Amino acid sequence: MRLLLFLIVGGLLFFIDSLLFKETNLKKKIKTGVVYTIGVNTLSLFIMRYILKKEYVLSIENYKTLFVLKYFLFTMVLGFIILFIKGVILKDITFKTNEKKEKKGAIVCSIVSGIFVFLGSFLLIGTIWFIDFFGKLTPEQFLFNFNSPVTGTASGVTEQAINGPVLLLVAILVGFIFLMTTKFELEWHGKKVFSDRLVKRFGWLFSLGLLLFGLNYSVKELQLVKVYHAYFDDSTYIKDNYRSPKTTKLEFPKQKRNLIHIYLESYENSYFDKNSGGYMKKNLMPDYEKLYAEGVSFSESEKHGGAYQTYGSSWSVASMVNMSTGLPLKIPMNGNSYGKSGYFLPGAVGIGDILYKEGYNQTIMFGADADFGGLTSFFNNHHDFNIYDVKHARKIGKIPNDYDVWWGFEDKKLYAYAQEEITRLANDGKPFNFTMENADTHFPDGYIEKDTPRPFDEQYANVIFHSQKQVTDFVKWIQKQPFYDNTTIVLTGDHLSMDKKFFKDFDPSYHRTTTNLILNGDFDEKTIQTTNRKFAPFDMYPTILSGMGVKIEGNRLGLGTDLSSGEKTLIEKDSLEKVNDELAKNSKFYNHEFVSERQSSQKQ
Repeated sequence: MRLLLFLIVGGLLFFIDSLLFKETNLKKKIKTGVVYTIGVNTLSLFIMRYILKKEYVLSIENYKTLFVLKYFLFTMVLGFIILFIKGVILKDITFKTNEKKEKKGAIVCSIVSGIFVFLGSFLLIGTIWFIDFFGKLTPEQFLFNFNSPVTGTASGVTEQAINGPVLLLVAILVGFIFLMTTKFELEWHGKKVFSDRLVKRFGWLFSLGLLLFGLNYSVKELQLVKVYHAYFDDSTYIKDNYRSPKTTKLEFPKQKRNLIHIYLESYENSYFDKNSGGYMKKNLMPDYEKLYAEGVSFSESEKHGGAYQTYGSSWSVASMVNMSTGLPLKIPMNGNSYGKSGYFLPGAVGIGDILYKEGYNQTIMFGADADFGGLTSFFNNHHDFNIYDVKHARKIGKIPNDYDVWWGFEDKKLYAYAQEEITRLANDGKPFNFTMENADTHFPDGYIEKDTPRPFDEQYANVIFHSQKQVTDFVKWIQKQPFYDNTTIVLTGDHLSMDKKFFKDFDPSYHRTTTNLILNGDFDEKTIQTTNRKFAPFDMYPTILSGMGVKIEGNRLGLGTDLSSGEKTLIEKDSLEKVNDELAKNSKFYNHEFVSERQSSQKQ
C-alpha cells in the first residue's frame, strides 16, 4: 500500500510536469520521474517526521487509515510548490507589477478584511491558547478574571502568551496585510494567469470565514451562551434559600476555639489509589491519607470523596468565597467589580466577620500576591485580617525585594512563616483564626522545589507527592503545640485541578472531587453521616463553624447546611442540576444585597 501510494503521487506530479514543461528528452523525463517519485516522497516523509513531529510515518498500520488521504494531500501540495519554484527558475512563470489603480471600494474592503482577520484570529488563537493553558474554564470564572485585579499571577504567564498566541497573531496579520497590499500579475509564458485582484477576492472571503469560524468557536468553547443567560435570566433561588448570619442565632462555646483553615491548591481525591476512591495505581498522598483516621471527612461515596464542584466555585478565589460566606461567586453586574474598587462582596457576612465580632485575631497567608483576584479587598472587607502575602514578606525582610518564585515564594517558605505567625497569634492571649493557601500544586505541572523527591515519571505527580508530605508535617507540628487541644484544623482542596495534561487519559466517567478533612472538630463524630452525602463547597461554611463548637439555629447558614447535622443540603433536596441551573442565572437579590458597594456602610 505504501509503495503504491508513493508511485501514484510521483506519477501524478510527473504527469503534471510533462504537461507544463513539455520535456522531450527521454533521459531527462526518466530523471524527472525518479525525482518526483523518490525525492518528493522522501522530503514529505522527512517534514512529517522531524518538523511536524508525526511519529511512525512508515508504519504499515498508518496506511490502513485516513492517514493515506492526509499524506496524499500533503505531498501533492508540496509537489505543486516544487513545480512552481521550477517554473520561476526556468522563467516560464514571471511576475510583474500591476499598474492599474485600485478603486476606493477595493481599498475599503481590504481594510475591513484586515480587521476581520485580526478579530477572527484573535478569537480562534486566543480561545485555543486560553483553554490549552488554563483548562476549560467555566463562564463565570472567565468573566471574573476580566473584572478583577490580575496582578500577582505566576511568573512566566505573560512571557508564554507573548511567545505563543501573540506572536502567531501578529505573524498571520502581517502576512495577510502583505498579500492584500502587494500589486502583481503572474504570467505563464507571457500570458496573464491571475493578478492580485484574484488574491484579494479570496482574501475577502477568507477573512469573513475566519471571523465567523472564530466567533462560533469562541462562543461554543467558552460557553458564552451561558454568560448571556447569566446576565438576562433572573432567579429568586438564592433569595429563597439564603439564611443570613445577621438574623440567624449563632452560639459560641464558653471557651472559644481557634481555627486553622488550610486551602490546598488543586487537591483532589483522585490522587489517592483506586482502593481508596482515587484514580492512581500508586497513592500520591499516603502521608496525608493517614490523617483521615484522626478526623472527619465528608464524601459523596463510600470511599474518599468530597463536594460537587458547583457553579461559582471552580477556582481559588471562588472556593474561598463559597467556604467563608456560603455563597457562590457570581458574575458581577451593574458595573460592579470584585476588588478593583476596594469592595468585594461587601454585603456578605463571612467567617472573618463573625469571628471578628467574637474578638478573634485573624491572619490570611499566601505565598502569592493577595491583590490577585481581589483577595486583598475581600479579606479587608471581611474583616480586619492581617494579610501576609509576598508583598508583606518583602516588606518585613523575609525575602529580598526582587525575590519572585512561582506565584511569589514557594511553599517551603510558606510553612516556615506560617509556624512563626501561628505562634505569634497563639501567644497574644486571644482566640485566633489563621487561614492560608499553598500554591506549589497549581497548574501547569506544579512548582518542583529543589528537595522534591522524584519517584514518579510526571512532574505534577512528584509535586503532589512532595506537597502532601509538607502539609502532613505542618499539621503534625500544629498537633504538638500547647494550643492544639482548643484548635480546629480544616483542610480543604480549593477546586479541581486545571492541569489538562495530567488528566488527559482519565476515564470521563470517574467523578473527580476535592478533598476535605476536619481535625479536632468539636462535634460528636459517632452521630455524623459522613458518606453518601451530596453537598457543595458552600456547605463547608456552617460546617466549619459547627466544627468550632458553634451552635447554628436551624443548622443552615448562607446557602450552606451543617454537614454534621441531620439536615439535607440544597443538592440533596433539589438535585445538583437544579442548583447549578438556578445559581447560573442572574439574581437581583445577590447583586443588591452582596455585590453593591452601598452594603459596605450597612454591614453590621
